[in-house]
Amino acid sequence: MVKIQQRNAPTHRIVSPDGNVNIIRKGVSKFDWDDLYHALLTLSWIKLFAVVGAGYIITNVLFALMYLAAGNGIENMREGDFFDAFFFSVQTMATIGYGAMYPKTLFANVLVAIEALLGLVGVSVGSGLVFARFSLPKARVMFSRVAVITLHNGIPTFMFRVANERQSWILEAQVNVSLVISEITEEGQAMRRFYDLPPLRNQSSLFALTWTVMHPINESSPLYGVTLNDMLEKEVEILITITGIDQTVSDNIHAHYSYIPTEILWNHKFADILSKTRNGKRSVDYSCFHHAIPLD
Repeated sequence: MVKIQQRNAPTHRIVSPDGNVNIIRKGVSKFDWDDLYHALLTLSWIKLFAVVGAGYIITNVLFALMYLAAGNGIENMREGDFFDAFFFSVQTMATIGYGAMYPKTLFANVLVAIEALLGLVGVSVGSGLVFARFSLPKARVMFSRVAVITLHNGIPTFMFRVANERQSWILEAQVNVSLVISEITEEGQAMRRFYDLPPLRNQSSLFALTWTVMHPINESSPLYGVTLNDMLEKEVEILITITGIDQTVSDNIHAHYSYIPTEILWNHKFADILSKTRNGKRSVDYSCFHHAIPLD
């Protein structure tokens, strides 16, 4: 085994370090009205509030224009005054009802009834979206920034570390490790192939602290005989997926990560982070979680 050298490596990867999929989709629409709920759930908080705020303003502007078109249909509203009509629309949609302005014609009352209904629907949908986003279970799983390849029981072994950053346990945690590699078929077609890298232990009934995941590189391993240059030339990426049940919310959670060749250190070992206090309690030093020590 050799120590890794920093060389030119592919900068693209399927899974980015933050766990998001790093793929550009072409020929497929990014937005579909039939999947509006999912699209709104996947927006960031800033974009979600921007969309809700824009819809709120546009709706009130449209109703304000209709109130102006109703002529003298609103009592105490100055004739032709857009702002009076706009803020009357805001009061109607929010069912505030200050009483200074109120509808006095049939057409204006119909508009008020329609807008009040839209306001109730909008509040229901908005509250549901906010609650759904707050209630989405998310994993706080930390992955080591580097992986190592070193001897374990005399066998070269690929290793990386994961840690549960929450105080609660992750029940029935399972890890899946896959090798993604570029290959050329006999017909000359370039393909990205997926191969399983079975760990020595792929599940943990109670994942509370840290977990060193190990894959032995023996004759049956897709990494057997693979060198650093092979990894660089074939654009190797190792994908990690961890799933489990959060103890607090009793719901499924998942986390993703990936390693590229420049993040795999050969002939290194991870620094020890487990110790015991004076009273016998176990302690974990997360400040050294990402540290790897070179071996002779």
